[in-house]
Amino acid sequence: MDIKQFFSSVARTIKREVTSEINKAKYSQPSTSQAQPTPSQSQPQHAEPAFRRERTDAEWVAYFKEILTKEFPQYTIRENVTVQELAGNLNEEFQLYKSRPRQAYKAEWGQPYSFVLYEGGIARGVVMLGKGHSHDSNVKYLIARKYANRIQLPYINFYTQMDNERDYVIARIKKLMDDAGFF
Repeated sequence: MDIKQFFSSVARTIKREVTSEINKAKYSQPSTSQAQPTPSQSQPQHAEPAFRRERTDAEWVAYFKEILTKEFPQYTIRENVTVQELAGNLNEEFQLYKSRPRQAYKAEWGQPYSFVLYEGGIARGVVMLGKGHSHDSNVKYLIARKYANRIQLPYINFYTQMDNERDYVIARIKKLMDDAGFF
């Protein structure tokens, strides 16, 4: 065994032992013989978040639809509205990526809007659902957002890998609509 192999072996052994000790400390129960702090001395306890089951796309749609219909009854809610339906059959040039400053994008290429809020038959806002950072990098979402901006339609997105607690969703949508002057 040469010196390099020897030190690699020692490093692996140390890493394994340190990891083992850290895990023991993390997951071991405190000894009952240790003095427990009195309630006035203890820090506030934060409950561990309960295991959150991942929702399917259909469950996310149902969840948001229920929130929108109950919390925003003044609006008619439509699902899966195409960009063309709102923006028309446009073919415009605009910059989505720095590497392509002037490229034509068709409205038909855009991701259909998850929900559109209508008031008196007029579109008032868009709520988009997406996984990961699709809103920031996927060309379909970028086109949909750009066309919503072109027709001055308030646009908000929610990442479905996040919790999206009910109060959070309601507050964000209220703020969007309030900022646009529709609430």
